Amino acid sequence: MDAKLGFEYDNEGDILYINKRPPYSEQESEEIDYGVIARLNPDTGDIENLEILFFSKRLSEKTLFELPIIADFRLAATA
Repeated sequence: MDAKLGFEYDNEGDILYINKRPPYSEQESEEIDYGVIARLNPDTGDIENLEILFFSKRLSEKTLFELPIIADFRLAATA
């Protein structure tokens, strides 16, 4: 499924959410790195959402923040 990425930041919880689709209860969750939670499609295992805990703290401590995933960036089709 091709989808635009959505970003939401929870200032109170210091969590960055990266979403390809809205989360749903059937997704499986896996911590893929310390404080990085992937929400996976239960049928395909594809990552559909990421939750990055302690986001502002991570940015303030390092000049480079890396995620343990491979991304395929392409422009979204416009209607």
